[in-house]
Amino acid sequence: MPDLHYEEPSLAELYDLDSGWSIDREFYLALAGADPIRILDLGCGTGLLCDAYAALGHEVTGVDPAKAMLDVARQKPNGSQIEWVQSSAQDFRSLKQFDLIIMTGNAFQVFLEDCDILATFATMRQHLAPGGTIAFETRNPAIDWPALWNRDAKLEAGGQSIRLSRRVLKTANKRISFDTRYALADRTLVSSSELLFLSKTEIEDRLGASGLRAEAVYGDWQSEPFDEAVSQEMVFIVKAA
Repeated sequence: MPDLHYEEPSLAELYDLDSGWSIDREFYLALAGADPIRILDLGCGTGLLCDAYAALGHEVTGVDPAKAMLDVARQKPNGSQIEWVQSSAQDFRSLKQFDLIIMTGNAFQVFLEDCDILATFATMRQHLAPGGTIAFETRNPAIDWPALWNRDAKLEAGGQSIRLSRRVLKTANKRISFDTRYALADRTLVSSSELLFLSKTEIEDRLGASGLRAEAVYGDWQSEPFDEAVSQEMVFIVKAA
């Protein structure tokens, strides 16, 4: 099930303030190129990228399991031009095939079991058009994420300040569990999350088992090669095997 910060409408409305347009979205936007293509965004969230693709004339399908996120997405300037589907990545099925399939925001890490990873890769493979590209990113497990993640912040929305606090609770079995606390004007909401951290080799093995292959793995959004010692991200560019 989606975490509370995806499911709770009041938090979904704040999502773009804390996770707005950024260099990673510029990277994914550039992958589409200039000519109109079919694009599938698995885990589209509030639809920032879907909206940007649609503005450039691409045919876009945005998929997310959280109704609250899709409700926000539909209000984007080009929301009426986009096909929105409430579904998990594992279960999504369409008669369409897509030239570009993306999964952004480190959404890949919410799949905690191999069966869900393989089901997601099966969805991607089934819906990939001949010659098409899959792109997604995941965090490098060699980095000390707990040291980076424990933080306090403040968001400004609608004339009110919202205090945000994130604390790592547990690291074990390639997983990190953490809570994010949102202090709103009238209440405090806590979203509990757990993410899986697989190595580059472990992901490539699962891609291979799914009829896919990594054409490139970048370590940042400038397309520099992945360096396990220092790269925070692993950005996978994937083709059919």
